[in-house]
Amino acid sequence: MLKISLEQWRMFHAVVEFGGFNQAAQGVHKSQSSVHNAVSKIEDTLGVKLFVIEGRKTVLTKEGEMILRRSSYLLDEAKKVEAIGVKLSQGIETQLRIAVDEIFPRALLYKALEMVSEQFPLVKIELIESILGGGAEMIENDEVEIAISPSSLGAGNSESLCYIQFGAVASPNHSLHAIEKPLTLEELKSHRQIVVRDSSTMDNKHRTNEGWLEANQRWTVSHMQSSIDMIVNGLGFAWLPLSLIDPHLKDNRLKLLRLVRNNERSAQLFLTFKDGDRLGPVARLFLREIKALCLGLTNKA
Repeated sequence: MLKISLEQWRMFHAVVEFGGFNQAAQGVHKSQSSVHNAVSKIEDTLGVKLFVIEGRKTVLTKEGEMILRRSSYLLDEAKKVEAIGVKLSQGIETQLRIAVDEIFPRALLYKALEMVSEQFPLVKIELIESILGGGAEMIENDEVEIAISPSSLGAGNSESLCYIQFGAVASPNHSLHAIEKPLTLEELKSHRQIVVRDSSTMDNKHRTNEGWLEANQRWTVSHMQSSIDMIVNGLGFAWLPLSLIDPHLKDNRLKLLRLVRNNERSAQLFLTFKDGDRLGPVARLFLREIKALCLGLTNKA
């Protein structure tokens, strides 16, 4: 039998969050004596002092800091259990929000979504296209339930889905194709490169731009299709997903560059969600279908 209740732990965290007993009482709509009694119960049970008063400030002791870290996990898990219970009581979800990186093959995505829609025709599906870290960021901010992204959130949160092949390309009329020998990195740097901007909202210092070589000339765009259009129109070169540009390669609107090395690159995509137990039957079906469809891509990597 637990000697300390979740409510008492919640009062302890409220004192830390609001910066004092009186402020915590106002923040959680409890009497100040209730908050004091809850914290005193924890201190008496554990035999440690959690707070000291320094001037007008209520400050955590070293023991309090350690207890705070440990009890945070306890409260987080309790919130997850409640969320799972709510999800179970609701049954089938009414909507499914998915963030998908723009490099993911659209044919596979549409096929998976159609399979989901056939079984759950009334479920609203919201598809958000992202670049690089954007999808993982949306997962962390609870803006979507599932993300297909090149950014992994670590073990337990992300699993490998597939590898996407990239090729260095330019318009057939681009001056790079007039060079008769295989191209070096330095030769590429002297021409304009088209890169795609990270769609996450992190500061510019931590954003990444797909495939940038630090070329002397660079145009940055927000969508993969813009990059493809610019390359087709002879405005630069770029590494582009082969699955997206295959029609352009076949009708000779784009042509692969001959490079000394790294003619093709691959990018790993991850299937990411916060807590599998919180996913409803619609989300679970999408996960099964998209993983099955991507087996072929994984085997080719």
